[in-house]
Amino acid sequence: MEQIELVLADAAENLLPARMQMAVSLGWHIIFVCFGLALPVIVVFTEWRAHRRDDRELHELSRAWAKAMGVLFAAGAVSGTLLSFELGILWPGLMGRFGPVFGFPFVLEGFAFFIEAIFVGVYLFGWDRMSPRAHILSGIPMIVSALAGAFFVISANAWMNNPTGFTMDAEGRVVDAHPVAAMFGPSTWPQWAHMYTAGFMVTGFTVASVYAVGMLRGRRDRYHQVGMLIPLTVASIAAPVQIVIGDWIAGNVARNQPVKLAAMEGLYRTGTGVPLSVGGIYYDDRLRYALEIPWGLSLLVTRNPNGEVVGLEAVAPALRPPVNVVHLAYDSMVGMGSALLALAAWLGYMWWRHRRIPRTVWFLRAVAVSGVAAIIALEGGWITTEVGRQPWIVYNILRTADAVSPAPGLYFGFYAMLAIYVVLTVFTVYVLRRLARTHSTAAPQEIDAPPPGRPDQEDAVR
Repeated sequence: MEQIELVLADAAENLLPARMQMAVSLGWHIIFVCFGLALPVIVVFTEWRAHRRDDRELHELSRAWAKAMGVLFAAGAVSGTLLSFELGILWPGLMGRFGPVFGFPFVLEGFAFFIEAIFVGVYLFGWDRMSPRAHILSGIPMIVSALAGAFFVISANAWMNNPTGFTMDAEGRVVDAHPVAAMFGPSTWPQWAHMYTAGFMVTGFTVASVYAVGMLRGRRDRYHQVGMLIPLTVASIAAPVQIVIGDWIAGNVARNQPVKLAAMEGLYRTGTGVPLSVGGIYYDDRLRYALEIPWGLSLLVTRNPNGEVVGLEAVAPALRPPVNVVHLAYDSMVGMGSALLALAAWLGYMWWRHRRIPRTVWFLRAVAVSGVAAIIALEGGWITTEVGRQPWIVYNILRTADAVSPAPGLYFGFYAMLAIYVVLTVFTVYVLRRLARTHSTAAPQEIDAPPPGRPDQEDAVR
């Protein structure tokens, strides 16, 4: 009996370092997932366009972005490998009990990763060694395998939010597991669509921001203009699509995780005609100082201004997520996403009316910070998804505290992981900066280049 009590005490002590390690690992890795999803598509499209138009700047851009893609793939492979070990080491209660149910997608993701790695290598080392058509076609498996790998991982996470595909006996043991059915639960498709679209937003705005900074520093040549415009166009197309998908997700969360939605909105009491709350601080079972849009939340999740929305009071306090963390993360995601949508609308309007980008320096400044804004929105969305599920690691079945490892020394693992990520971040940023300087210097320059927005400068992407 004393041994059991000691194990439980160690597990309770390990919960904080285990959570911190997973938070840092997931928050770091998810950025590289976005680049892995979208950058291959942008690179292959740019190369195809370069061959089609025999365009020197597009050739140079596609080569530069391909090299950056290789660096980011390598860094993402390291963080992804660490995560796969962390799942088993930190959360044996999860993997030991439910591994037969949701472990299958990780196996499939491993196959997708190896295929992607092979064709990333073929694509990177195939420049000038393959015909243009063969080289472009070699990028297709790279794109498809990245897409498939993301789907498999997201399906596993979606299962944790809405577990399906199994039954449990009277003693709580998993019986009659159906791994394929578990991959296609109610949250799988909306989460996957949300993540995939986020990948294009994060990648597009981040890459565009690099060239916007260059243009603000006086590099107004066509290389920088097109280098900004292509990824910015991709991100601008994704932004309004993400709004539609976000509405889909909100309805899904309201049906399957109503307590998470209540935490997102800081809603304590179940009611009808519930307003949509923006900002505010939650304490004493009430959201204070928030801007309220009348009937907004009821309309959003039920399509009825008098629709009922479940509040936090529906569950015991011990089963509620940390409201302020979830609410702040959700508001950050929505706020940044709305600002990026406004930037996309600005670009779209000017292109529709005048076939050019806005000429004001404020547009370049907005693009320059859009990459950071997109990453903040991404992290806010991920925090909302994961922290909003707490205290459950498998929603309504297994508590996070009951799944953590009781092994000693988890703080040392956290510090070691943190050191690895610091080194990896410094190395990745250093290599990417060297690549950026090399290609910026080597790029074809134009003497007395016209200001951004001239139609003859932007014709390359039409």
